[in-house]
Amino acid sequence: MDFDLVVRNGIIVTASEVLPPGLDIGVKDGKIVCIGSGLPSSSNTEIIDAEGAYITPGGVDSHVHLAQANAPTGDGWETGTKSAIAGGTTSIIAFASQQKSDTSLFPVLEEYNKTSKDQSYCDYSYHFILTNPTKEILRDELPVLASEHGITSVKLYMTYEIMKLNDREVLDILFACKALGMTTMIHAESHDMITLIIEGLERNKHTEPYYHAIARPRIAEDEASYRAISLAEFADAPMLIVHMSSEVALDHVRQAQTRLLPIHAETCPQYLFLLSEKLKAEPHDHYAGAKHVCSPPLRHDPKDLEGLWRNVANGTVTTFSSDHAATKYFVEGGKRLGLVDGIPRFSKIPNGLPGVETRVPLLFSQTPACVPLEKARLSLPRFVQLTSTNPAKLYGLSGRKGSVAPGYDADLVIWQPSGKGTCTIKNENLHHCIDYTPYEGMEIGNWPRYTVLRGKVVWDQAKGIVGDTKYGQWLKRGKGEVLVGRTGNLPRGMVEDERKYWL
Repeated sequence: MDFDLVVRNGIIVTASEVLPPGLDIGVKDGKIVCIGSGLPSSSNTEIIDAEGAYITPGGVDSHVHLAQANAPTGDGWETGTKSAIAGGTTSIIAFASQQKSDTSLFPVLEEYNKTSKDQSYCDYSYHFILTNPTKEILRDELPVLASEHGITSVKLYMTYEIMKLNDREVLDILFACKALGMTTMIHAESHDMITLIIEGLERNKHTEPYYHAIARPRIAEDEASYRAISLAEFADAPMLIVHMSSEVALDHVRQAQTRLLPIHAETCPQYLFLLSEKLKAEPHDHYAGAKHVCSPPLRHDPKDLEGLWRNVANGTVTTFSSDHAATKYFVEGGKRLGLVDGIPRFSKIPNGLPGVETRVPLLFSQTPACVPLEKARLSLPRFVQLTSTNPAKLYGLSGRKGSVAPGYDADLVIWQPSGKGTCTIKNENLHHCIDYTPYEGMEIGNWPRYTVLRGKVVWDQAKGIVGDTKYGQWLKRGKGEVLVGRTGNLPRGMVEDERKYWL
């Protein structure tokens, strides 16, 4: 066979194993067609010598906010996806967002498509944020989105006044999505706890950015996560709880998984690497903490980070996403919206952090590829599961994305050889349009040398971005897989399936 691309002399990592060194990857028409030794090449074959470095699947970031109406100073598709490929991510899933006033999802989809058309350096799809789940939408529109457009996941909110749903609305969506094989994601924080605390903090004039972390305590996430799991159990429906930051909430997930409930968990870099001290004033900028406002907030204690790492290592956490929801700091209309007449008001600061470019290198730096085995936080196969394989399976991309195997898209991250990739994260070297990174100055153990998307090199660390915005393709997704537990469980306390009397 005349290969288009052969990658030689690498160490291939999959979600289950690290393959022996020195194997070649043969690519034809954008697909991996062969893995073996001494694959032939011709004058038409591009050759990449991995120089003994690790090769992992292209990252799948399943939680990315781009071109969002509520973030006018944030990344659009061009800068956001450029940032993605520079950090080893070859597929993203962003969000088309319904407003409470929208009575149909199709106009929302049409408008969001305009923002992404010919603007993506990587392959992409959308989740749909539902804020007004009418019977017509659930009955008539979700099936069309799934079957014709390949949008097979939705996101719900239990907080934020303009987005939150009540328990009945959540249940209606869970039942509808279960019937369609769609994945339901949920932001779990107790809205009532949070609003009560914010009212008290503002009454007592505690409004600096740091008080954002006080306003959204762990117990607000713990309660809402338990409630969300209970709703999913009642509906016998799979669920993923997004951006989890509390060990107690993750304990709820682990207990549900132990009972074979199909409850998945996502966490993000900020909850593994950052603490709430980042929200405090800096010596020459009393408002600098606004850069680190996100929800759930950064937690207070190093023990919180350790609790999250334990759940990453033990398998409770299913996916590791960036939740890239970036807003500029030094620009009016961005994070400075929280300065009202010169006075900080944390409740007015736009939520979210940049992170799509740093997500994959940050986690890779915690594997035995970059640190001694006894200091590694997770194995290399576990890294692949979290950053690529699991999100691909969960969101209907299995068999195409998420693995280095014949038949899959040739989406590859070729790392720097051992000992050559150490670098310091600096915002000036990143490719988003945001004027800061929360990881400024952090030393990491490696950075992608090449990012390959469907057999084409789109990032070359020596040359920079070498892809283009017309190369990214729409990903029409299928039904997602249940990765933990199963459906068909009886809710606790039932001796028979009493749902048969009323469903």
